[in-house]
Amino acid sequence: MSTSPAAAWVVGTFDTKAEELGYLCERIRAQGVAVISVDVSTSGPADRGALISAHEVASHHPEGADAVFTGERGSAVGAMAQALVRLLRGRTDVGGVIGAGGSGAAALVAPALRSLPVGCPKLLVSTLASGDVRPFVGSADIAMLYPVVDISGLNRISRQVLSNAAHAMAGMVRARSAPDAHALPCLGLSMFGVTTPCVQGVTRALQGEFECLVFHATGNGGQTLEKLADDGHLAAMVDLTTTEVADLLCGGVLSAGDDRMGAATRRPLPYVGSCGALDMINFWARASVPEALADRPIHLHNDNVTLVRTTPQDGERIGRWIAERLNRMPGPVRFLIPEGGVSALDAPGQPFWWPEADAALFDAIERHTEQSPRRRVLRVPAHINDASFIAAVVAAVHSVTAPADPR
Repeated sequence: MSTSPAAAWVVGTFDTKAEELGYLCERIRAQGVAVISVDVSTSGPADRGALISAHEVASHHPEGADAVFTGERGSAVGAMAQALVRLLRGRTDVGGVIGAGGSGAAALVAPALRSLPVGCPKLLVSTLASGDVRPFVGSADIAMLYPVVDISGLNRISRQVLSNAAHAMAGMVRARSAPDAHALPCLGLSMFGVTTPCVQGVTRALQGEFECLVFHATGNGGQTLEKLADDGHLAAMVDLTTTEVADLLCGGVLSAGDDRMGAATRRPLPYVGSCGALDMINFWARASVPEALADRPIHLHNDNVTLVRTTPQDGERIGRWIAERLNRMPGPVRFLIPEGGVSALDAPGQPFWWPEADAALFDAIERHTEQSPRRRVLRVPAHINDASFIAAVVAAVHSVTAPADPR
């Protein structure tokens, strides 16, 4: 494992972009920052002058370099990306990583960037940066820069853009600060607009005890919450807004994928959860709602977001799914059921008030969860945004984060 001082890693395909990548290296060094150049070319193991050759990167693949240099570009790119992730994992001299290129470079470098811890500078200069970058960024703090012209030789435009990128990376590497050893432990909380009073009340009540990180439960938010939990940044999850599960199971557009609530099944992380916004499935404009759902209660959140009410049948399915996740969590678990409604829209006189649908959800969670002294489902006779429910959440957080009795 390397123990060298942190450096800026410049990663790309030196078989086609050596001039541009070399320019990045030169400009970063000019700012007094050490550089490690990394070749991830898949055309062959030739030495192209990078400090870490393509062959050395490829040798980190679980099946060795031959699994990378197959002659088939598609599989080679994926294999090299996997090898790069494993290479970076074993280093302690990564002050930041910058990659540059087109779609191939983005596919090669982005997985490695996503694997780095939050706060480690990550910059990708790519011609794909002006489009949908979610497949590349995912839930990581990756900065993407559109180069205006293709990265194909140096010219007055590319020099300026690459110079800006180099200065940005150098500045981030130089300015990086060590984590505060005296910082409060972190809680990860999930929130939606319709559960905001609850989450804000909880964060106010816990101020001074915990640093509260709030994630907007819009798909990416849930994925980021899970990643931070997996990376060990959280002392506990306070997952009050599990609405992304409804989108996952009912075809909505804000799903966080089937690994939602997964991090707490992989490590003994204290978990407090609830049913926030499980009364709704999210779609874009009204015309995007599937015809099969058109007869349900529908609420236009705004011109671009349409909410569809979940049914008792949906509630049963969602409840079983959540219970299955709770049953796999090895840490202390408290799942709170707000009997008075799960969102601002789920209350008497509001468009999604449907007690039978809520009852189906609540009963399924309670019935299918294997309860024990460490894993409990708690019914609270209050609406999710009521002060009494907030107090119950705070008590649950204290319960799961209290030091274990040594006796």
